[in-house]
Amino acid sequence: MNEILEILEKDARSTPEEIAKMLRMKPAAVKKEIKKYEKEGIILKYKTVINKELIREEHAEVRALIEVRVTPKKDLGFDYLAERIYQFPEVSSCYLISGTYDLLVVIEGKNLHTVANFVAEKLAPLENVRGTSTHFILKKYKEDGDILRLPKKDKRQAISL
Repeated sequence: MNEILEILEKDARSTPEEIAKMLRMKPAAVKKEIKKYEKEGIILKYKTVINKELIREEHAEVRALIEVRVTPKKDLGFDYLAERIYQFPEVSSCYLISGTYDLLVVIEGKNLHTVANFVAEKLAPLENVRGTSTHFILKKYKEDGDILRLPKKDKRQAISL
Protein backbone atom coordinates (compact mmCIF):
# COMPACT_ATOMS: atom_id res chain seq x y z
CA MET A 1 0.00 0.00 0.00
CA ASN A 2 1.10 3.56 -0.65
CA GLU A 3 2.94 5.28 2.22
CA ILE A 4 0.51 8.21 2.28
CA LEU A 5 -2.40 5.79 2.69
CA GLU A 6 -0.58 3.89 5.43
CA ILE A 7 -0.02 7.09 7.40
CA LEU A 8 -3.64 8.22 7.01
CA GLU A 9 -4.93 4.77 7.95
CA LYS A 10 -2.99 4.90 11.22
CA ASP A 11 -3.98 8.51 11.98
CA ALA A 12 -6.45 10.35 9.76
CA ARG A 13 -5.59 13.59 11.58
CA SER A 14 -2.17 13.69 9.90
CA THR A 15 -1.99 16.86 7.84
CA PRO A 16 -0.53 16.94 4.32
CA GLU A 17 2.31 19.05 5.74
CA GLU A 18 3.12 16.42 8.39
CA ILE A 19 2.93 13.62 5.83
CA ALA A 20 5.14 15.55 3.42
CA LYS A 21 7.75 16.03 6.14
CA MET A 22 7.71 12.30 7.02
CA LEU A 23 8.06 11.24 3.39
CA ARG A 24 10.36 14.07 2.28
CA MET A 25 7.83 15.31 -0.26
CA LYS A 26 6.28 18.66 -1.03
CA PRO A 27 2.96 19.34 0.74
CA ALA A 28 1.33 20.21 -2.60
CA ALA A 29 2.24 16.75 -3.97
CA VAL A 30 0.75 15.04 -0.90
CA LYS A 31 -2.45 17.12 -1.18
CA LYS A 32 -2.72 16.16 -4.86
CA GLU A 33 -2.32 12.44 -4.05
CA ILE A 34 -4.93 12.61 -1.27
CA LYS A 35 -7.43 14.39 -3.56
CA LYS A 36 -6.83 11.70 -6.21
CA TYR A 37 -7.46 8.90 -3.68
CA GLU A 38 -10.66 10.59 -2.52
CA LYS A 39 -11.89 11.06 -6.11
CA GLU A 40 -11.13 7.41 -7.02
CA GLY A 41 -12.96 6.14 -3.94
CA ILE A 42 -9.81 4.66 -2.40
CA ILE A 43 -10.26 6.97 0.59
CA LEU A 44 -13.94 6.66 1.45
CA LYS A 45 -14.09 8.84 4.57
CA TYR A 46 -12.21 9.86 7.69
CA LYS A 47 -13.29 8.37 11.02
CA THR A 48 -12.87 9.02 14.69
CA VAL A 49 -12.27 5.94 16.83
CA ILE A 50 -14.23 6.22 20.07
CA ASN A 51 -13.51 3.95 23.00
CA LYS A 52 -17.12 3.22 23.98
CA GLU A 53 -15.87 1.09 26.86
CA LEU A 54 -14.97 4.35 28.64
CA ILE A 55 -18.38 5.93 28.01
CA ARG A 56 -20.68 4.52 30.65
CA GLU A 57 -23.96 5.43 29.02
CA GLU A 58 -27.17 4.18 30.53
CA HIS A 59 -28.55 3.34 27.09
CA ALA A 60 -25.44 1.88 25.47
CA GLU A 61 -26.10 -0.22 22.39
CA VAL A 62 -25.59 -3.95 22.22
CA ARG A 63 -23.32 -5.29 19.49
CA ALA A 64 -23.56 -8.78 18.07
CA LEU A 65 -21.72 -10.92 15.54
CA ILE A 66 -24.06 -13.09 13.49
CA GLU A 67 -22.78 -15.98 11.43
CA VAL A 68 -25.12 -16.60 8.50
CA ARG A 69 -25.29 -19.75 6.38
CA VAL A 70 -26.84 -19.09 2.96
CA THR A 71 -27.51 -20.77 -0.35
CA PRO A 72 -25.99 -18.56 -3.05
CA LYS A 73 -28.50 -17.25 -5.59
CA LYS A 74 -28.02 -18.73 -9.05
CA ASP A 75 -26.04 -16.40 -11.35
CA LEU A 76 -25.71 -13.84 -8.53
CA GLY A 77 -23.67 -15.72 -5.92
CA PHE A 78 -23.13 -14.43 -2.39
CA ASP A 79 -22.99 -10.77 -3.42
CA TYR A 80 -26.76 -10.56 -3.96
CA LEU A 81 -27.57 -11.83 -0.46
CA ALA A 82 -24.79 -9.81 1.19
CA GLU A 83 -26.18 -6.67 -0.44
CA ARG A 84 -29.71 -7.39 0.81
CA ILE A 85 -28.37 -7.94 4.32
CA TYR A 86 -26.02 -4.95 4.54
CA GLN A 87 -28.82 -2.61 3.46
CA PHE A 88 -30.50 -3.02 6.87
CA PRO A 89 -29.71 0.01 9.06
CA GLU A 90 -28.83 -2.23 12.03
CA VAL A 91 -25.93 -3.77 10.09
CA SER A 92 -22.60 -2.03 10.65
CA SER A 93 -20.41 -4.59 8.82
CA CYS A 94 -20.88 -7.59 6.54
CA TYR A 95 -18.16 -10.02 5.41
CA LEU A 96 -17.94 -13.10 3.20
CA ILE A 97 -16.02 -15.67 5.25
CA SER A 98 -14.68 -19.19 4.90
CA GLY A 99 -15.71 -22.06 7.15
CA THR A 100 -19.04 -23.45 8.30
CA TYR A 101 -20.89 -20.17 7.75
CA ASP A 102 -20.80 -17.93 4.68
CA LEU A 103 -21.35 -14.41 5.98
CA LEU A 104 -20.39 -12.63 9.17
CA VAL A 105 -22.74 -9.76 9.99
CA VAL A 106 -22.03 -7.20 12.73
CA ILE A 107 -25.12 -5.43 14.04
CA GLU A 108 -25.98 -2.92 16.75
CA GLY A 109 -29.25 -2.72 18.64
CA LYS A 110 -30.70 -0.93 21.66
CA ASN A 111 -30.78 -4.15 23.68
CA LEU A 112 -30.73 -7.95 23.42
CA HIS A 113 -34.38 -8.01 22.34
CA THR A 114 -33.85 -5.68 19.38
CA VAL A 115 -30.96 -7.87 18.19
CA ALA A 116 -33.07 -11.01 18.63
CA ASN A 117 -35.97 -9.38 16.77
CA PHE A 118 -33.66 -8.36 13.93
CA VAL A 119 -32.52 -11.97 13.52
CA ALA A 120 -36.01 -13.46 13.87
CA GLU A 121 -37.98 -10.93 11.83
CA LYS A 122 -35.55 -9.58 9.24
CA LEU A 123 -32.52 -11.83 8.76
CA ALA A 124 -33.66 -15.43 9.22
CA PRO A 125 -36.79 -15.09 7.03
CA LEU A 126 -34.76 -13.92 4.01
CA GLU A 127 -34.94 -16.28 1.07
CA ASN A 128 -31.81 -18.47 0.87
CA VAL A 129 -30.79 -17.90 4.52
CA ARG A 130 -30.35 -21.44 5.88
CA GLY A 131 -29.22 -20.70 9.42
CA THR A 132 -27.72 -18.19 11.83
CA SER A 133 -25.62 -18.21 14.97
CA THR A 134 -25.57 -15.06 17.11
CA HIS A 135 -22.72 -14.04 19.42
CA PHE A 136 -23.08 -11.00 21.68
CA ILE A 137 -20.01 -8.86 22.31
CA LEU A 138 -19.56 -8.56 26.06
CA LYS A 139 -16.39 -6.47 26.12
CA LYS A 140 -13.96 -5.12 23.55
CA TYR A 141 -10.24 -5.14 24.14
CA LYS A 142 -8.93 -4.21 20.70
CA GLU A 143 -10.74 -3.11 17.56
CA ASP A 144 -9.34 -2.43 14.10
CA GLY A 145 -5.81 -2.37 15.52
CA ASP A 146 -6.64 0.09 18.31
CA ILE A 147 -6.28 -1.07 21.93
CA LEU A 148 -9.36 0.10 23.80
CA ARG A 149 -7.96 0.67 27.28
CA LEU A 150 -5.81 3.24 28.93
CA PRO A 151 -2.35 2.10 29.98
CA LYS A 152 -2.27 1.14 33.65
CA LYS A 153 -0.50 3.61 35.87
CA ASP A 154 2.24 2.23 38.06
CA LYS A 155 1.01 2.69 41.64
CA ARG A 156 4.40 1.97 43.17
CA GLN A 157 6.16 4.90 44.73
CA ALA A 158 9.43 5.87 43.08
CA ILE A 159 12.50 5.39 45.25
CA SER A 160 15.55 7.53 44.75
CA LEU A 161 18.88 7.21 46.47
